[in-house]
Amino acid sequence: MSYTINAETRTEIGKGSSRRLRHAGKVPAVIYGPGKEPVSIKFEHKDIINIQLNDNFYTTDLTIAVEGKEIKVRVKAIQRHAFKQLVEHIDFMFV
Repeated sequence: MSYTINAETRTEIGKGSSRRLRHAGKVPAVIYGPGKEPVSIKFEHKDIINIQLNDNFYTTDLTIAVEGKEIKVRVKAIQRHAFKQLVEHIDFMFV
């Protein structure tokens, strides 16, 4: 099964801007890998909350659509809220 996530690049980086994104119902994330510049992105929490419950979400290649480009990635790390059903941050790696 393939997953496609629509995302936007984010220009504001840091704890404060990430908190503002989370309060607005968005998830901050980063895409990184060897030999490429890291890309900071954001996407809707509702887009990720249900698909991340599937086991193959963590083992298959995902497609992230950013500004008209499709980027193939894999989930490297995911941070969840301590007791709420919220995803707080995701690290993706280029494939």
